Amino acid sequence: MPDKIAIEKGSVQETLIIPLYGRKLCAEVFPQLYTDPSAARICERLDYDFSELDKQAQSTFWRFGALEAAMRQLDMQWEIRDYLVTHPRAAVVNMGCGLDQTGRACDNGSCRIYNVDMPDIIAAREELSPAGEREVNIASDLNGFGWMDEVDGSEGAIFFAAGVFYYFTEVQARALLNELAMRFPGSRVVFDTVGKLGKRLMRSTFKSFGMENYDECLYVEDVEALRGWVPGAMVSARGYMLGYYPMDDPAVTGLHRFLARLCDGPVKMRIVRFDL
Repeated sequence: MPDKIAIEKGSVQETLIIPLYGRKLCAEVFPQLYTDPSAARICERLDYDFSELDKQAQSTFWRFGALEAAMRQLDMQWEIRDYLVTHPRAAVVNMGCGLDQTGRACDNGSCRIYNVDMPDIIAAREELSPAGEREVNIASDLNGFGWMDEVDGSEGAIFFAAGVFYYFTEVQARALLNELAMRFPGSRVVFDTVGKLGKRLMRSTFKSFGMENYDECLYVEDVEALRGWVPGAMVSARGYMLGYYPMDDPAVTGLHRFLARLCDGPVKMRIVRFDL
């Protein structure tokens, strides 16, 4: 058995634990809706005290949080598989990948998978889940565009970011999208956003990460405002929780569905898509 990887409290790596645990929990609680064997396998490799998360996981709201994490991954997978229908050998690029294995979940046997994140995150990823065939891990800040040099988008490319654009300013998000449009014409970019209310609800999360530029961080109140960001791009959006799948699982309660409607409604949680 390989040695376990120690995760220190307060470290950057610890920020990966909650979404990872959420995917593991969702696969356990909502198995007819979502599967993710990699999440459980990676959790087993970590030297980390999960006892507090295990306690919180019994609450309805924590389980709804896990459901949110799962629906976001399913939405991203839908967009990737849809793009691969017409671009089967495309680059599938996970921007801000953490320990997520969405690229592998969508592997059609001919696409190329790229995972991009900060050097310490990629180092942990390499140790826990080394890159496989047709897979490349790139250690880079997303806002330093040199990482794009390593992506072969000659046969199409789909770029996706789960839980990442919240931490960008509008200037950073627009710059990234325009750079991708210039380098990878015909590509697709998919990311999740919230509205103004959603951003306020995330205030404690931002503070816990020491985000000093909270007021500048991106939120999207009206998708129409995005249409001028990238000249010639087609922009569309769907509800984050119910925009792609009906959440068919007997473990999904009436309260879960009510909260899902709030998320897609007043909180304006969306999956945004740019066709470049």
